[in-house]
Amino acid sequence: MPETVQESGPDGVGTDAEEQLTDGGSQNGEAEHASSGEDLLVREGDVAGDYLERLLDLVDYDGDIDLDVEAGRAVVSIDGGEDLEKLVGPRGNVLEALQELTRLAVQQETGTRSRLMLDIAGWRADRREELADLGRATAERVLADGEKIRLQPMTPFERKVVHDAVAAVEGVHSESEGEDPRRRVVVFPKS
Repeated sequence: MPETVQESGPDGVGTDAEEQLTDGGSQNGEAEHASSGEDLLVREGDVAGDYLERLLDLVDYDGDIDLDVEAGRAVVSIDGGEDLEKLVGPRGNVLEALQELTRLAVQQETGTRSRLMLDIAGWRADRREELADLGRATAERVLADGEKIRLQPMTPFERKVVHDAVAAVEGVHSESEGEDPRRRVVVFPKS
């Protein structure tokens, strides 16, 4: 019996993908594995969406929940309500906590550890731009001065964005040092 799965295409618009479930094996095991991985991510997004919808109802906040799959992870965004900034908190602390709670809810439902990414009111997208600018500017300063620069402690999400921005600049490289929650990015000139 065919099962219909709601997926988002590259433009973010939902498309229906029909997958035929069979009892036998597949001649193309890789395609079947990739499809089952995609199905799991779609399921993670659905579970997360239900969990967050209940949360919004509990706190009586309005918001539109958007589910997507990007770069091998489920991505859930909540936009639209004026109270949503309260769910972000200072420096995204509340958002990080909600993301962890949502990941736990997904893990409880699916039985697998989730790498789901949560964004609320576009905070993560805006922060990504700021951090990419910081990474590029820091890399340029290191190139100009020839001295390493240690940045302020950051979350894993923030560090990854900075590392990616630094990697795009020739002549420098970056590493993380320290232990969470004080882990930071250090940018070095290449020798």
